[in-house]
Parts: sequence; structure tokens; C-alpha cells
Amino acid sequence: MAKLPPLSLYIHIPWCVQKCPYCDFNSHALKGEVSHDDYVQHLLSDLDADVAWAQGREIKTIFIGGGTPSLLSGQAMQTLLDGVRARLNLAADAEITMEANPGTVEADRFVDYQRAGVNRISIGVQSFSEPKLKRLGRIHGPQEAMRAAILANGLGLRSFNLDLMHGLPDQTLEEALNDLRQAIALNPPHLSWYQLTIEPNTLFGSRPPVLPDDDALWDIFDQGHQLLTAAGYQQYETSAYAKPGYQCQHNLNYWRFGDYLGIGCGAHGKVTFPDGRILRTTKLVTHAVICRDVTWKASVTLVMTINPLSSL
Repeated sequence: MAKLPPLSLYIHIPWCVQKCPYCDFNSHALKGEVSHDDYVQHLLSDLDADVAWAQGREIKTIFIGGGTPSLLSGQAMQTLLDGVRARLNLAADAEITMEANPGTVEADRFVDYQRAGVNRISIGVQSFSEPKLKRLGRIHGPQEAMRAAILANGLGLRSFNLDLMHGLPDQTLEEALNDLRQAIALNPPHLSWYQLTIEPNTLFGSRPPVLPDDDALWDIFDQGHQLLTAAGYQQYETSAYAKPGYQCQHNLNYWRFGDYLGIGCGAHGKVTFPDGRILRTTKLVTHAVICRDVTWKASVTLVMTINPLSSL
């Protein structure tokens, strides 16, 4: 019998205030207010349908991504995580990460998220340059980004992450390094430092901006990596840097081919059986009412495939 890998849970919140021109994730601009209670109940109904696949195993990590999860109210987050705990065997030391947009951050709401069980927040800063943020279609400015990081740092969370991008339209080496310096000065235990890529089916894909050339991108990466290393960060996967002991356990589980349940709009999962078979689940929309109109109905088709693998 195969030794089962760790099990995680991914929860998708599909809405944003507005869609960024580079984003190809399953996210949709709001058309009204988020129906917090209804969406949380649909998430928990979705989990009810998947609970059997957990096979009583312990959940090591939860990641609440989007979209913009920080649009949810504190009460909605409490109901959601209480519902998860009632249905799954959650490890006492489980890492529970939630993504947040600096433009939707409120101090009281951060406290409510922490009370609900969130112990790690990932803040989508992307840049500290006002012109670059506007070019990326972000709803926040540099001051809001710094405020969000300072709030997260003051909560006493297990960890917090800053998402930062480089290789931005018309970005110079010094501009990219200045973004990194400002991020490092905020002392996050974890930094995700992504190179902007142009994806199809995005606004940037249809109207590509001018990006730094390959030589400039290499200089940015090389000197940026040196800055991060000198500040005590260790690179442990393609775009992730962490202080010792602060690696994101949820993302490491993906990299190590671990198992995960996925609930919410467009989520998918992978679960290993004791005999070595692997179940993959994909939830497909059966009609167009799912995310775009702010009301998410549990009208999804669960597509399952089982791979007859004898070992991982």
C-alpha cells in the first residue's frame, strides 16, 4: 500500500473590485456587493460533496485564494473556517493562509480574520511605484501597500507574505531593485517575487505592453536575488523566498506532489488512494450563472478521473 502524501485544502473566492490586465486566474470584477453568507454556504456544500475523498486524513494546510478573499467579511470568514473544522480533521498547527489586496484591507477585518483562524496573510503588493501600480490596473497605491504590511506584521501572525512582481512595463533595473528594497524594509518573513508574464486571454495578451528585454530581466533577477540573499532570505522554489523556517507549507505541498481538496468556483483537486490510484477532480460550470453575476450557485459538474498509478 502506498504511503499517502500530506493533504491540503484550497478555497477559491472568485471576485475582485476590478480585473487586472495581466491576470489569467479565475477572477471576475464585482457587479454589486458580495453575497457573503450565500457564497460561504455554497462553499460548505461543495466541501460536503468532497469530504469522503479526505478519507479521515488530517488537513495540514488551507489556502484561501482568489480573486480577492479580503472582500469577505470577518463573520463570513469565521463561518467558513468553523464549517471547515466541523467537516474535516484539521491539524492543530495547520497553516491557514488568506490572500489580501491592500486596497481592501481594514484593520478590524484583519483582526477578525485572525480570530477566525487565519494565521498567515499573503498581501498582493506587486509594486511600490504609483505609475507601475496604475499600469498594472491595481486599486491600491504605495501607502496602502505599506499600511497593509505594517498591519499584518503587528498582528502577531505565524507569518505574512508580500507578493511582488518584476519585469514590469518599461521598468528599469533601479526601479525593480527599489521595489525589493522597500519590501525588505517591511521585514516580511516571506517574499514572493514573480516575473510578469504575458498570458493569452488577458488585456495585456491582446495589447502587449513593452517589457524589459532578456538581458535587462537577467540583471534584475541577478541583482535582486543578491539583495534578497543578503537580507537573509532563502530561495526555495522558482519565485519564493523565505526567512529560515517560514516557507509556505501549502505551496510546498503542491511542489512535492501532495494531495489537496479544492472547493469554490473553478476549483480542482487531487487525492491519492491507499492502493496508489490518484483521483483528480475538476468542477466545471454547467451554465453561466456561476461567478460573473456575484451569485455562485452549486451548479457544477464534478468531473473525476482516476489514474492507475502504483506509486508517487
